Amino acid sequence: MDHSESRPQGTRTGPLPDEAAVVKAAMGGDRSAFARLMEHYQSACYGLAWRLIGDPDLAADATQDAFIHAYDHIAAYRGGIFRSWLLRITANASYDILRRAQRRPTTALPDPAEGEGEITDLGALDPQAEVGRSELHQALDQALRLLPEDQRTAIVLCDVYGMDYHEVAAATSSALGTVKSRIHRGRLRLRELLADYRELIGS
Repeated sequence: MDHSESRPQGTRTGPLPDEAAVVKAAMGGDRSAFARLMEHYQSACYGLAWRLIGDPDLAADATQDAFIHAYDHIAAYRGGIFRSWLLRITANASYDILRRAQRRPTTALPDPAEGEGEITDLGALDPQAEVGRSELHQALDQALRLLPEDQRTAIVLCDVYGMDYHEVAAATSSALGTVKSRIHRGRLRLRELLADYRELIGS
């Protein structure tokens, strides 16, 4: 997997036009079909891993691990949104790497183009306040790292990657009520941590 350019490019990845057929072929052992799926979702998976880990090299390792796991287990895929299934594997691979390294993210979380979006519950940012916005992004990165893993994952999938609650539940193998609770508690905690930036994020 080539990640010579650290920052993922592109917009939020939607499904392939013929995704159901491609997934079915991949489940049947068609390697070219599987490769097509991984190429299509590579930026999404790498972007998520980078946000959760905060290190480009480890994010590339997590993405590679996720793809290997997906290849080994695609026959067990039971339908639903394929992107959510793959992102769940990527999130798990990311945290496996963090646990093996026995550390939390130590670098500022990036702002990859893939899944680019705003924390919707924090309000819209003033597009003219570029300096303040940069400062807010750094503060938000720090605040996200202070959240428990389950809350941070749910927040990133929902408010950065634009998934609805049902998709987040599928991606994290969690009950819908649990996801809603994690996102609600995570957003409240972020508001507390970002109290000094209320002028920039609104209230």
